[in-house]
Amino acid sequence: MWRAFLINDPSGDPGVYLEIKHRREAFLFDLGDIQRLPPRKILKIKYIFVSHTHMDHFIGFDHLLRICLGRDQHISLFGPPGILANVESKLGAYTWNLVENYTNDFELAATEIHDAYRLTRYYRCRNAFRPEDEERSAISGSKLVEGDSFIVKAAFLDHSIPCLAFSFEEKTRLNIKKNVLSEMGLPTGAWLTGLKEQIMNNQPEDTPVRIWGKNEKVMVKEKFLPLGLLQKDAVKITAGQKVCYITDAVWSDENIGKMVELARGAELLFIEAPFLHEDAATAARKYHLTARQAGALASMAGVKRLSLFHFSPKYKGMEDALQREAMNAFQNK
Repeated sequence: MWRAFLINDPSGDPGVYLEIKHRREAFLFDLGDIQRLPPRKILKIKYIFVSHTHMDHFIGFDHLLRICLGRDQHISLFGPPGILANVESKLGAYTWNLVENYTNDFELAATEIHDAYRLTRYYRCRNAFRPEDEERSAISGSKLVEGDSFIVKAAFLDHSIPCLAFSFEEKTRLNIKKNVLSEMGLPTGAWLTGLKEQIMNNQPEDTPVRIWGKNEKVMVKEKFLPLGLLQKDAVKITAGQKVCYITDAVWSDENIGKMVELARGAELLFIEAPFLHEDAATAARKYHLTARQAGALASMAGVKRLSLFHFSPKYKGMEDALQREAMNAFQNK
């Protein structure tokens, strides 16, 4: 189960925060101003996906760095060609003569994505963020990251520079039948996270599952039941859901095909809508979408829900017009 939301209002800097419920794991799509995120949420971030490094998509790097210093954090960051130079310029702007004395070590693994390969460098706080251990590997298909329960994919779009769009996909969705747990006299609680992980890891059916917690405010004595029994009776397994993030792309045949394919069937699409369609010529000149185009793309991709952002400042006080135009195109299709 996940929860995703815009960090700022639709006229603010782009950025989406996605967290996996009941796990200390979160994903950040774009790195604009993130000061609205409380530190506890920033410290859950394990992966950052940067579309491109225009200021409004990358200015939050310094705030992230400041929150993570002095903590045992490991973050993997992905971005388009040039992202390594951008990261190293940010890190090189500060003096790090005292960091070797830190008890904890913050490590950043930054990966630069190209059409046919990826390039990764590591930066450790206690080593003054000097680049280490460069790795180069081939890319096959659109997959960037795969975890035990998710896959993140990317597509290059034309924004007069390469700009990445992303999708987050659950592999499967595990829903606990709480009524069955009640019938079995079993509590809900933290043990269910372990149960889900055992299922996702395809452990044998006879694997014991540790059960503990409170049932109607009464402590349940610790017990163990076989994984197969619980999976069969108390868990419903369904197809996972998809979240897609698209920003800064011109309306062109090539971009349309890539965006529709990446977002196809998504539960939720975050998509830019900087201009009204009456300003389509301006949008094209600036390599952006209009609200009508954003709604049409969502319809072509068959997404279920739509969230707009990246409104141009020229529409201050007219945000409802952008929303209406996009939703009319989305629903009418």
